[in-house]
Amino acid sequence: MGVTVLLVEDEHSIGVLVRTYLERDGHTVIWVRSGEAALAELTRHPIRMVVLDIGLPGIDGFEVLRTVRTRSAVPVIVLTARDEEADRVVGLELGADDYVPKPFSPRELVARVKAVLRRSEGTAQQKADMVTLGDVVLSRSAREATVAGEPVELTQKEFDLLACFLEHPGVVLTRDVLLERVWGLEFPEGTRTVDQHVAQLRSKLGRAGLFETVRGLGYKMVRP
Repeated sequence: MGVTVLLVEDEHSIGVLVRTYLERDGHTVIWVRSGEAALAELTRHPIRMVVLDIGLPGIDGFEVLRTVRTRSAVPVIVLTARDEEADRVVGLELGADDYVPKPFSPRELVARVKAVLRRSEGTAQQKADMVTLGDVVLSRSAREATVAGEPVELTQKEFDLLACFLEHPGVVLTRDVLLERVWGLEFPEGTRTVDQHVAQLRSKLGRAGLFETVRGLGYKMVRP
């Protein structure tokens, strides 16, 4: 499926060519001709990819890339006539995901856009799968938890309870809320089982300080 691509290119012929090929591939293209305009458009649209020329009027592409990286993790492909190794290194060190020197094949550029999008989507999925707080790491897909890199054996309910806490760090979760989210509304043993499972997590994780008891309410997970 196509995504919204921000194309930052001041040369008209190159901009037309790149936009045409990206649109043929199903993408929506927002084309601007300066770094200042690029930074403005980045906040106005759901940009999923930036194709960025380095040699721009006003602020150059390196400065645009540096500013983008302070605001967003959106993938960026640098497009430039500069083919010096030093320029490539600077671009990559500033956070570019790929580097395409001019002259280039528009088909190759489209292929690189696809490749970078696949990598970024895979990384996003991996991040969504992994939940962490301090040295406690939980993987939903693998149903595994580790502390300081060491695996911790958890029951199904202990795992689900830990996931609930990790997803809401610093938030007070009442016993009733935890019962609903982990056990379901009809669980018959009441809030006592929540206390028991929190005690078991404290013991198994060896991080008792992560779970703060909020008297009369429930618990919250605090950052170490």
